[in-house]
Amino acid sequence: MLKPVEILNSGEIIGSEVRQRAKESVQSFQSVLKEFIKDVNELQNQAGEAIEKAVTGEISDIHDVMIAVEKAKTSFELLMEVRNKMLEAYKELMRLQV
Repeated sequence: MLKPVEILNSGEIIGSEVRQRAKESVQSFQSVLKEFIKDVNELQNQAGEAIEKAVTGEISDIHDVMIAVEKAKTSFELLMEVRNKMLEAYKELMRLQV
């Protein structure tokens, strides 16, 4: 009779550990995603500043401007693909029947 109680208690411990790890991984993913969005925003701002400097004549080398714009474009496209994959995964989860 003691074995079922021990099994039940160990299951509760394992379940709480799983919940804790899941919570930590969600927070970790959330922080990574926020940092990625901040980086993309920073690259967009840098590209805008580079364009302004090119228009005002502060930057004479157009290559620097093009590199900044392409970095911003590529990072934004990657962000949109990550968003699309997350939406697809969410939709797939909503289709699951419990």
